[in-house]
Amino acid sequence: MKIAINKAHFPVTVLGPGRRIGIWFQGCAIRCPGCVSQDTWTPRPDREISIAKLVSWCRETSRNALDGITLSGGEPFDQPKALSALLDALRQWNISDGLSMDILCYSGYSFNTLQQRHARLLKKLDALIPEPFVHTLPLTHLWRGSKNQPLLTLSPLGEERYAPYLEAKAEDFDKRIQIQVDGDRLWCIGIPGRDDMTRLEASVTARGIGFSEVSWR
Repeated sequence: MKIAINKAHFPVTVLGPGRRIGIWFQGCAIRCPGCVSQDTWTPRPDREISIAKLVSWCRETSRNALDGITLSGGEPFDQPKALSALLDALRQWNISDGLSMDILCYSGYSFNTLQQRHARLLKKLDALIPEPFVHTLPLTHLWRGSKNQPLLTLSPLGEERYAPYLEAKAEDFDKRIQIQVDGDRLWCIGIPGRDDMTRLEASVTARGIGFSEVSWR
């Protein structure tokens, strides 16, 4: 089976506890106003990869030195069959190699909607951050883009690992953004504060560097 992804990166240290693999899905039907990842919205067949190849990359890149996996996007639940197959493959890797990695998933759908439509998928996750991003609400809590988004634990491992972070304030953690350079492209990984990307663009422009295109507008 194939899955459409925008990118994958390791290590990610700003979207969940510890050192993580980040996988961003390609395609999102929700398209929240103010989203900084608008490059993930449009479904693109050229971004499809086999799940076996993706998991093989995860294993080879991390060398099993990871604490968890974070799924974001885009919208993971817009590819429910592929998401289910990916979660099964990741769980099998977890078990076969004797790991203890957790799986955190972001979704722009409400928790009630996910319970109604994808209850079986929720059982395969350890933690979930649901609800649409609302740019008019403040960024208050760690790993969440707006105040309406909760951090929910869905398994015993999730309860154990995420308990210290359920009410953690974003302002109490210094590092919230990672920068990845990929050829002539620059990726910002994490949850930026309001107007952070505008300030970043202004800062590099003042230094004589221009962005040919950006993902936040």
